[in-house]
Amino acid sequence: MAESAAVAPAPAQHETRPSNVKKPRAPRKSERIQTALRSYKVLKDLTPEQMQNFMDSYQIYSLDWADEKTMIATLGFDYKQKVGQKLADYYCVLNHLCALGELEKMYIPPYLCDKNIITNQWMYEESVCKELTLPPKARVLELGCGRGRVAAHVSQTTSAQITGLNIDQDQLASAREWNKRQGLNNEFIHADFNELPLPLESESYDAFYQIQAFSLAKDHEALCKELYRLLKPGARLSLLDWVSLEAYDPKNEHHQELFRKIKPLIGAVGTPTPASLESALSKAGFRVLQSNNANVGGIQAPLIEQADGYFRMARKAILGGVRVGVFPPHFKTLFNRLTQDCDAFIEADRAGLCTTTWHWLAEKPLTTRAWREVGILDSRDLY
Repeated sequence: MAESAAVAPAPAQHETRPSNVKKPRAPRKSERIQTALRSYKVLKDLTPEQMQNFMDSYQIYSLDWADEKTMIATLGFDYKQKVGQKLADYYCVLNHLCALGELEKMYIPPYLCDKNIITNQWMYEESVCKELTLPPKARVLELGCGRGRVAAHVSQTTSAQITGLNIDQDQLASAREWNKRQGLNNEFIHADFNELPLPLESESYDAFYQIQAFSLAKDHEALCKELYRLLKPGARLSLLDWVSLEAYDPKNEHHQELFRKIKPLIGAVGTPTPASLESALSKAGFRVLQSNNANVGGIQAPLIEQADGYFRMARKAILGGVRVGVFPPHFKTLFNRLTQDCDAFIEADRAGLCTTTWHWLAEKPLTTRAWREVGILDSRDLY
């Protein structure tokens, strides 16, 4: 389909926020400092085993779901379970590293305005709330929910109840704590979306969204079929993820080297394309409404450079602190790994080889019964 398609009008809109739900707002400076201090303590107290598991977890990013033969040769026939464990080892440390800066939500958003990362995250999440066109008292599913900060924003904006799934218990604990502090009714479940079916009831959700989690899924078609099972007729899906673009040449050695450096940096196991995910959605039964590069001007690099600049500055301070004994020695290892190869990411983004912010919007078709319930007598009236 074309890069961007017209969106069919939705029969329902989200309700006004109830008076007992807090108005969404960006985190206060004092809250960010408290979060950073908590994450600093966790990182300071990492055991040698946790450090080794974190560094070993990078092995999976040199692999790709598309090359099962190498997956088996490297990890064994139970490679799906091994990948799941390494993802947990990776994110239980990475989420705290990201929380020291502007990436507590663990994603660099689309470049939407000439402001900071948090503002651009906020703008993107607001756009998701609008395009999902939620009914009153909606139930919304999120895969890869992280620390629950995006779920809180969506819930506060729309009054929806969010069910968030994640493979890392550490992030789930943070999500539940934040949920309680915000007075929200979201729920967070430990689950691996490579182990299907998910422990959720069929047709129980009014919408779905995910941000940069699908590249961790082995089988997009199977996962999309599972989402089709879980969503109600008429429900919408909003996806934002990493893809290779048409300018990428898999036979070009420099392009290959750039991708080898980028995948560990962004935590991508697979390398989908806009067309491959669109195909998976269509085969599962969804109608794809949009497929587009979400960045203004098609380039995310200004925000990548912003994140890189912050963490490079932090790394310089950390290494100085390690030298004089203010920080433990393993901080040098953590920050050297965290800041490695961001120049490759920036180069590839500016060259149009890839992006982590390709956006899809899709919809589960209404059944005949559902059409009549919302006053549509003929399916042709929808399109």
